[in-house]
Amino acid sequence: MSPLLSKSNAINNGFRQQITPQNANWEYVGFELLHLSAGAAQEIESGNTEICFVVVSGYASFAVDAKIFEHLGNRTSPFERIPPYSLYVPHHKQVRVIADTEVELAICRAPSNGNLPIRVIKPQDVGVEKRGFGNNQRLVHNILPETEAADSLLVVEVFTDEGNTSSFPSHKHDQKNSETETYLEETYYHRFEPQQGFCLQRVYTDDHTLDECMAVYDGDVVKVPKGYHPVATIAGYNNYYLNVMAGPVRKWRFSWEQDHQWINSEEYARKFK
Repeated sequence: MSPLLSKSNAINNGFRQQITPQNANWEYVGFELLHLSAGAAQEIESGNTEICFVVVSGYASFAVDAKIFEHLGNRTSPFERIPPYSLYVPHHKQVRVIADTEVELAICRAPSNGNLPIRVIKPQDVGVEKRGFGNNQRLVHNILPETEAADSLLVVEVFTDEGNTSSFPSHKHDQKNSETETYLEETYYHRFEPQQGFCLQRVYTDDHTLDECMAVYDGDVVKVPKGYHPVATIAGYNNYYLNVMAGPVRKWRFSWEQDHQWINSEEYARKFK
């Protein structure tokens, strides 16, 4: 199995994923996926990281700094395709999560020394956009883009219909000293509708010293330390993924792979008009 693929497993206390900079062998991104049954609770320490809690499905309440943020959530499944509720929490906070219903909670982390306030990111605060043409279309929810306050984190969720590609044309953001790219590590948390589906995701560099192609199933996470990282869905199965990105500069700047950049062209788009 590829070292870039983290399979969904019941690890402990409801966690299905626990990716850290240490076990991912990188510097910035942390990602955890927590499933809680109704009435269950879990303590989360932000430590030296900022956290964006994304309520992927279900409803949860959060207690932090003597404040309670009650009953955050609005979806029974991410495939309802409406923007979610999220909660931003800065470093060195103790958070108690209480599941009001069965809840699927993404815990997105990145290093932080700032003191931004705790805030709820409401569905109406999330930018919604459609990208691409033809068989390269997807729906995007910009939960925590670079235009909104955070120290390192960028968080976005993407819906790709069956038979379509996404994160394509292939692009990369792995250069720390570049005028055209920023260095951003990235995780992809995948879900499928129906649940037994899968997609294919490839992670590769120009020189192919890194070249991994993975069959990704429901609840799996793909780690992207560098290189291009397109996704291809399979007929019959819609795909959802939640992206977490972070690096030394909080900007999403990337380069296209030249061979495939023509997919962005008007020539390709005209085929579908």
